[in-house]
Formats: sequence, structure tokens, C-alpha cells
Amino acid sequence: MTISDIVEEVGCSSGKEKTSNVSTITDFDVDSLFVVDDDDDWDEDEDSDDNFDVASIKELGGGFLRNFCKKASSGFFEKYGVVNHQISSYNDFIKNGIQRVFDSVGEIHVEPSYDPSKKGEGYWKHASVKFGKVTLDRPKFWAGEKFAVDGDKEYLDLWPRHARLQNMTYSARMMVETRVQVYTEKLVRSDKFKTGVEQFVDKECVMEDKRDVLTGRIPVMVNSELCWMSGADQPDCEFDHGGYFIVKGAEKIFIAQEQICLKRLWVSNNPTWMAAYRSGEKRKRVYLKLVETLKLEHIKGEEKALTVYFLAEMPIWILFFALGVSSDREVVDLIDVDIEDNNIVSILVASIHDANEKCEDFRKGKKALVHVDRLIKNCKFPPQESVGDCIKEYLFPNLSGLKQKARFLGYMVKCLLHSYIGRRKVDNRDDFRNKRLDLAGELLERELRAHIKHAERRMVRAMQRDLCGDREVQPIEQYLDASIITNGLSRAFSTGHWCHPYKRMERVSGVVATLRRTNPLQMTADLRKTRQQVTYTGKVGDARYPHPSHWGKVCFLSTPDGENCGLVKNLASMGLISTTVLKPLLETLFRCGMQKLVNDSATSLHRKQKVLLDGDWVGVCEDSASFVSKLRRKRRRNEVPHQVEVKRDEQQGEVRIFSDAGRIMRPLLVVSNLKKIKALKDVMKGEEYGFQTLLDNGIIELIGSEEEEDCRIAWGVEYLLKADKENPPAKYTHCELDMSFLLGLSCGLIPFANHDHARRVLYQSEKHSQQAIGFSTMNPNIRVDTNTHQLYYPQRPLFGTMLSDSLGKPKSALHQKGMLPRPEYYNGQCAIVAVNVHLGYNQEDSLVMNRASLERGMFRSEHVRTYKADVDNKESIGKKLKVEDSVNFGKTQSKIGRVDCLDDDGFPFIGANLQSGDVIIGKYAESGADHSIKLKHTERGMVQKVLLSANDEGKNFAVVSLRQVRSPCLGDKFSSMHGQKGVLGYLECQENFPFTIQGIVPDIVINPHAFPSRQTPGQLLEAALGKGIALGGGRKYATPFSTLSVDAIVEQLHRRGFSRWGNERVYNGRTGEMVRSLIFMCPTFYQRLTHMAEDKVKYRNTGPVHPLTRQPVADRKRFGGIKFGEMERDCLIAHGAASNLHERLFTLSDSSEMHICGKCERMANVIQRCVHGGKVRGPFCRFCESVEDIVKVDVPYGAKLLCQELFSMGISLKFDTELC
Repeated sequence: MTISDIVEEVGCSSGKEKTSNVSTITDFDVDSLFVVDDDDDWDEDEDSDDNFDVASIKELGGGFLRNFCKKASSGFFEKYGVVNHQISSYNDFIKNGIQRVFDSVGEIHVEPSYDPSKKGEGYWKHASVKFGKVTLDRPKFWAGEKFAVDGDKEYLDLWPRHARLQNMTYSARMMVETRVQVYTEKLVRSDKFKTGVEQFVDKECVMEDKRDVLTGRIPVMVNSELCWMSGADQPDCEFDHGGYFIVKGAEKIFIAQEQICLKRLWVSNNPTWMAAYRSGEKRKRVYLKLVETLKLEHIKGEEKALTVYFLAEMPIWILFFALGVSSDREVVDLIDVDIEDNNIVSILVASIHDANEKCEDFRKGKKALVHVDRLIKNCKFPPQESVGDCIKEYLFPNLSGLKQKARFLGYMVKCLLHSYIGRRKVDNRDDFRNKRLDLAGELLERELRAHIKHAERRMVRAMQRDLCGDREVQPIEQYLDASIITNGLSRAFSTGHWCHPYKRMERVSGVVATLRRTNPLQMTADLRKTRQQVTYTGKVGDARYPHPSHWGKVCFLSTPDGENCGLVKNLASMGLISTTVLKPLLETLFRCGMQKLVNDSATSLHRKQKVLLDGDWVGVCEDSASFVSKLRRKRRRNEVPHQVEVKRDEQQGEVRIFSDAGRIMRPLLVVSNLKKIKALKDVMKGEEYGFQTLLDNGIIELIGSEEEEDCRIAWGVEYLLKADKENPPAKYTHCELDMSFLLGLSCGLIPFANHDHARRVLYQSEKHSQQAIGFSTMNPNIRVDTNTHQLYYPQRPLFGTMLSDSLGKPKSALHQKGMLPRPEYYNGQCAIVAVNVHLGYNQEDSLVMNRASLERGMFRSEHVRTYKADVDNKESIGKKLKVEDSVNFGKTQSKIGRVDCLDDDGFPFIGANLQSGDVIIGKYAESGADHSIKLKHTERGMVQKVLLSANDEGKNFAVVSLRQVRSPCLGDKFSSMHGQKGVLGYLECQENFPFTIQGIVPDIVINPHAFPSRQTPGQLLEAALGKGIALGGGRKYATPFSTLSVDAIVEQLHRRGFSRWGNERVYNGRTGEMVRSLIFMCPTFYQRLTHMAEDKVKYRNTGPVHPLTRQPVADRKRFGGIKFGEMERDCLIAHGAASNLHERLFTLSDSSEMHICGKCERMANVIQRCVHGGKVRGPFCRFCESVEDIVKVDVPYGAKLLCQELFSMGISLKFDTELC
């Protein structure tokens, strides 16, 4: 039986003649993507994609191009900064996102309660509420009526520094134009011959009101367009880039959330073969599946049929005919697949059989549409609209005609079938082209929409009460509670629980985090993090592994170790996240050669390429190569927005264009336009040109992860210069600005990072660089951070990298002209480091330091800790408290600590020296109860700042800061920039250190065994390069992937008269004799980390115990005990110290006594019982009811507690006792 016989036997209707569409898999030809056809608007001087001329590039010269790349990189960071993605997304939200949210609410109809007892006279009253234009003010706070009466402003400007100091939320008032209409409905008869109906509903307006209403307060991002700092002449802190929120005095940031892209068709094979059109709204989602069917005897091959889920599950063939398709041949033509393939034909025939079984004669009349209507009405949540309206509004809503919808449905079937037979790859959820990053705009839209729905429900319920009877409808402010949105957003920021992207009743964590400020690099790295939400953080497949699409977009080294490894990522240095392109593109696409999508099913689109804009089919084109080339030329001439991404998929016959938000893009040099650089310099006439000028002239363009597949990218300028020497000669289309920009911000600053083991680079970028003590802020006097560290003499390393030079200089005029770019990203000091063994004190990563260097101020830092306390403000809360419950600040004799340093107001004086156990803030109740706050165990310092203020929640609060100067001591942690961490093991006097002929004494001595196993030769190269730079050498760059060769470094040292390998002849400081072996001694950049022995020291003799187990508590700040775990126990057992082990685990922990009955071997309780002659208290066995043969045993109280708890569950334990 042939295939045509099978088709005729199942009763397929005849249509047009059979057309074959045999698609063959051909090799991918990149060059054809950049072929430019002559057209009317083509200029010979314009850029052409296929014009790669090595000779013209060589004329420019390698040095000129490298210098240009450096200037272009500096221009990129000057224009976009390092946190532009956060600020741009928020600016888009306040301009367009808020308005979209309120527009999506639509008109709210409020029905009366229809309670007959409350009807009154007349008709039932109805109401409608419609939201209009949204306006946002800049952040202000209400100063109170007293200030307004005195002639001052009632509302004062709220700056970020005010919000931090007063524990307030930096937010803006949101005013919405609201129209309220109250009307009555009544049936009115009409002339049927004129109107066509006998009666209609007439609305009579009772009351109409239109006003601007306060609907809540929106948190404002610092440095956004709403923030006061955006127009300030002088920033509070040069290190502060903004991009965060201030909620109740705490700085909160958004972590970019990786989400699956909903703008494209999704084809998957797990758990079943499926093609999905996933919209944000649930009713607009369409799922096409291959499902198992019953085996038919006369059909050979597959047992699968196509079903589609649209509001309800139905056979695909029925939906095609419901959309107006007239024959089976027409359906096959719309699907446009190879009908010579047996597998495809079997699936199509099985789908026709499935449709025949579900609905007989579905081809006749409108039976298919009636069957679809019946299925939709019987679904779990049937829509109110008719089946025609459902298809029009919910099925591919961006396509207007039914035949266009049928074509898109056929396109879905084609994609699924091609994936099933292996002609198309299924979509990879780890590929960045299938992902979008949700930033502040998308996240705030989602959360705001949920709170507006909540406020709407409350408003409707409140308004219904006043629609009954003769009650008057109050102004809309009485019903619309603004505190719902204000408190809801504040609560979401404080808790970190955010609305789920598509599950309405669930919330996700990990969206909001508190901004860390140990140093500016840590602050910037936190703002550039991304996170992938997974249901289970254990085994999640390939989600943790680097993907090729990560190249240049996220750093493949900067990721935390532990359970979040690979799930939390960092943006690459030049990673830029797109925002929504608002400029309409359809007119431009038509001018580039796109044809309109026809609204019929008869026209054949065979050999025409589909054009998809943000996942919607908008047209077709004859020559996709010419169409894409013209569109890219327009983008390079700034006729199309630069963030538009164009991808030509020749194999699938598609051109995909994306203009949505959340795509990671990066700048690349356009090789064919490099010749424009010198012409641009002539046009600018010596003036400096910015990065935007390079974009507008097409010299640089932004490339996304999908368009990058169409590009041939050179790794650097050097590869362009030697492209003709490759075999075969390479024709590059784009070029990297620098290879180090593939890394993240903290990785790109590491010198010689490509020479180190990846684990060590990860340690430095994710841990040590963000724990290093530096200069955290430039405005410490107007901040009250809980814990801050500040290095007294921070230095910049001797070397430089491409990234460090490109990050830009401070813009303030107060700085010197020669100030180096962004010094705050390096936090440490340059120390003379010797690689040697010193008396055995630097084994196992320990360091030996020069005591004289520390006394001169090396690595000296200042530690500031802040203590806070609050009391109720009686005037602001508006209610009277009981006298005995009133708590005030003040000095009182305290039993919990010393109050010698407190003034009468309860606060210590500036400069007071407080020790552990002193009261730092005095607070007492009128009843005499003491609520003072005292310094905990091991805390001490000098009082630096005392602040008394009030917040907007009716609380007066006090802040006291203690300052402590700390020099390095034994146990403090240090690290180089290559992950070589170690603790200070010994402080040696300078006169005992080895010294060189020039009298140089090392500051740090590190063990040579630290290098072979850790595989960090980068530190040795850094040290040798630093030595050459310190001696006046000119080779100063240690940029990853383009570092100097070892020969160049050693030659620079040799020319300065030193050993090629950095070794020095030293003399013993103790004896004065020459040391026979040469010692490697060079300057190296070292960092002091926040982990200090003084913060971790823990000791106690006796102290508090847990009331239940009677064992010492665990917390160090609660004066708890030191944990003695299983590994410590094993050590004592190995030493045979049984008595010491018994003392540690029993005598000094929870020693106790218990009574055991010798007869029944159960526990005997100590009770009071009656005997002849009175009462007696003692041990008594309730099982044997005797006091004989009872012994006393020593047991841990935890064992006794366990026995009693098991006894309460009905489990009785028996004990064997022996006389010791």
C-alpha cells in the first residue's frame, strides 16, 4: 500500500495539486549573510558587510587600532557606566511601565450588592472607575502642619542622604488621574423597525468626578531620572554609581532574574514533544503536542498524532477547519512540510483519524467551529466571550485575520515536525538567546500589578456599600487605599519575597538583596549579578555549566562556590542589557523589502522567508540576505535603534528580529567600517568623539547572542592584521575591543589571570576582592552603616590592565587632573614580598610580617561599628501610652552594665572609651525597668558619632558609632590578587629579617610551597613585572589574555641591572652572613581581608546554658561555649586522652545524676511520698513500687532528657548498671 493510497483511504478531501517542499540541510554559509545588493538608497561610501580588506587595516596600523580600542572602551564606560542596566530599566518603568500597568486594569465596573432590604427608592446604582495618566513627583516628605503655619514649605525635598540617616524610604508620590461615574440602568423600549431591538439598556449618569488621586508611593532608584542626585552638581560619593533603593534606611538592590523568553516559539522534547506559544496571559497560550494514539492496522510507522491546547485540548485538524480552512490539501500546504517523508505523513494521517473520531464530518459547514465552542464551554474555567471572540482575542492576538492565524498554526506544526524528524534542533533552555533578564522595570511592574489588584478588590467592596439605598458616594480617596501599594512594595523590598513571574499565588526569594559596601568593587559586583531560579538547587542538569552563548555576556569565572555555583552569575565587563525599543519598526521593514503577510490560505509562500518581529509573524521576504543586509545598514546609520537584533536563520527560512527588553548585548568593532575612523577624526576637527558617535557612524555596533551566530569575530586587532596568513584566509566581520572584556569586572582587574588556575581566579573575584578592606565611601560622616572597615593608606598596584584604564575617571572638578582612573576598585597595598621559609612560622599558608612595617602603618585600618535603639514618639503616634509603659532615653543606674561614660541624656560623649560590658545607650521605662543596650562580649571602641533622629513611622531612634583602630595581629587574614590566602602567623622584628645589598627588607615572607600545588604562576609574573616597573621600566600592562611574555618581563629586569628571574642575594639578619641560596623578592599587591582574629576570638570559663538541655549556648555574642564536635573527639581518642575527653564532653558540659532501679532496670524518679509517720522525699521506682536496690548514676543531662522524651511517647528504656 502506497502513501497516496493511505491518504485516499482515510477520506482526505482533495484540494490543490500536491506541492512538495523538500528542505535539505545545507552547510551554513556566513559570507552569504553579508552580500549587499544595489538598491536606490545605497551609497558607495556606506558600509558594506563583505568588504574585508586586510591591506586597508594594515594601513591604519596595529598601534593606532589598539589605541582606538582603548579610547572606545573608555567612551563605553563613560556613556553607560557599570550599573546602567539597572538605571535604564527603572527609567523605562517610570516613563512607560507604570502607565502600562494602570492601562491594563481597564475600566472597573462596580455592581451593587442587590440586597432588597437596602435598595431604597429608584433604580439600582452602578459605578465605573477608569484610571488615566500617571504622574510621579520627586521624593518629598511631609514636614507637618507646624512648618506650614510658620510659613515654611509643607513638603520638603527628600534626598538619599536624608533617607539613610532617618531610616526612611526614598520614595515618590504616585498621582493617577481617576474618572468615577455613578449611573443607573433601566430598560427602555425602542422602535424595532428602526433599531432592530425591542428594548435596550439606557444609562443615566447620577454623578461624575475626575481628579488626580494619590494611589501610593513608589520607591525611587538612586541616580535615576526621579532622583534628586541625577541633576546634582556634586555627588555625595564619587564611588557611588546609584542603581539601588533605600527602604527604611537600608540599601536594597535587584538581582537580575533569568527567565525563559516568551517572545519566541518554544520547541521541546521533554517530557513530550511540544511546540508552545507562551504568552504572559494564560488564556493566550497555545500548546501543540505529539501524543500517543491507538495503533491503526493500515497505517505503517508512527503511532503519534497532533493535538493542540487552546483553552481546551482538541485535535489540530479541527482547529484548522474552525479557522476557515476548506480542505486537507490546504492544511498540508499551510504546514509546508516534506510529504515524501513517511514519518511526517504517518503523523498527519493519524491526526486526521483522531479528528474524525472526535468529530464526524467536521469538514462540513461550521461543525468544526461548533465542536471547538463545545470544548471551550466545557473547560474548567470557560470564558464569557463567544467562540469567535475567543479566537480573535486569545489565539495569536497580534494577527488579525483567521487565515493568518491558520498560517501561524501551520508554522508551529512545521517546527514541531521538523524537530521530531531531526531537521531542527529543540530549544535549549540554557542558551542565552532563549533567555531574558528581568530587571527593575519588569520586576516592579509585576509587583505593582499585584498590589493594584488588591487595592481594586478593597475599593470595589467599600464602594458597594455606598451604592445601596440613599447613601452618597464619597470621593474616590475614601475607597482607594494608597497604603496598600505603599506598604506592599515596602514589605516586598524588606522581606525579599517577590511575585512569581507566572504563578499568581506564589512568591519567589532571591530577587532583592541588601547592598554590601565592604569596598566599592563589592558594591558594583552586587549590582551586576544575575540569578537563575530553579526549583531544586541540587542537580539541575546543565544549568550550572558554562554555555557557548555566555561568551562575552556573562563572566565564565565569577560565580559563587557552593549550592549557587553556576546559578548566580556576573555580567561581563561590557555586557549591556537592552530596554524595550519604542520606535515602530514595521515601516522600516517594508522599506527594506518585506512583504505583507496575506490573509488567505490559497497563496503559496513556498521558498519565501518568514520575518518574525519579537516572535510575531509580520511578513515574508524573497531574498533574506538582501533584506537583512539593508536592515543592518540602516541600524549602522542610526535609522533603526541600535539595540534592535537581526538574525538570519537560513536553514529554517526565517529572519528573526528582536526589540524587546532583557537581551544581553555587547559592543563589537565592525571590520568593514574601520576605514571610517580617520574620516571621523577629520569631521570632528580635533574634538573628542564619544561612544554614541561611533555607534551612529557604524564603526561599533551592539550584537546580541542570536545575531552573534552570524558573525565571524576576531579575538583582537592582532588577528585582523594576520588574517591573510591563515589557511584559508579568514574573512572577519567583527572584532573584539579587547579579550579581557570577556571577563567580569572583578576578574578583568586581576593581573595575569590567564596564567592562574581557574579556581584561584574564582576565589579572588568572588571572595577576596569583595572582602578586601579599602575605602568604602567618601561620605562616611553622613552615613550610619552597621559595620565598616577603612584602610588608612590604600594604594594602587604598580601594573595596569585594559579594564582598569577604561573604567573612567572621577568627574568632580575637585580632583587633580592627573588622577588615575577608578582607584577604588583596588583595595590593598604594595608590599615587598619574599618567597622563603622563615623559621617555620610560614608553613601551611601562614605569613610572616615585618613588625616595623606594621608600626609604620602598613595594613592599618579603622573599624566602625554602629549601635541603634528606638523609642516611640508620643506626638506622632497620636495615642496616649500608660505612664509605666513609656520608654525614654536617659541615664539610670543599670544592673546589666557600667554607665560611667553616659551623659544625662543616656548617650556617651564623643571620644568616650567604652569597653566590653559598658552601657552604650541608656534607655529605661517609667516603671523602672531597664532597657539599656550594652556592649557584647569582646566589643570595644571610642565613640565617634552620636545621632538622634526620627523616622516616618513614629519612632525616635538613636545611633552611636564606635571607632577602633586595628593593626594586623596574629590570625588576621590576607590575600594576594591570585587567590593565595593566608593568615598572619608571626611578627618578626626588622633587624632579624634577611636584607639585600641595597638594604631592602621584605614586608611579607611567603612559603614557596604555596605555588606548585595552587598553580598560580601569575603572582610570580606580577611580582617580576612590578619590580621592573618600580625600577623605571615602561612595560606596565598585565591585561589578561594579552599579557607580556616572560621573555619581555625578564628582559626589562635585566636591563635595569637585576637578575632576570627576580632573585636577590640576601644576608642573614641575625648573623650577618650571606645566605647561600638566592631569594625571589619583588613588590606584590596584597589585600587585608575583613576576617580578623579580634572578631572571631571566643573564650569563656562559665556562662549561660540552654534552659532545656542545660548545655552551653552556641552563639559567640551570647557568651556561648566553644563547639567540640566529632572530629575533635576523634583527635582525643587517637591521642588516648580518655580522661580529657570525659571532662570535655561530660564534666564541663551537662553533667547530671539519675537514679536506676536494679530490679526492673528502668529510671526511678525522685518524688515525695507518704510513709508511716509522715512524708519522705527520695528516689522511688513506680514500676516495682519499692525503694530497694536503687543506684545513682552520672549521665549527661541530654541523655536524661532523651529518656524522658521517649517515655512521653510510650517508649521505655532499660539501663544496665555496673559498679565502677
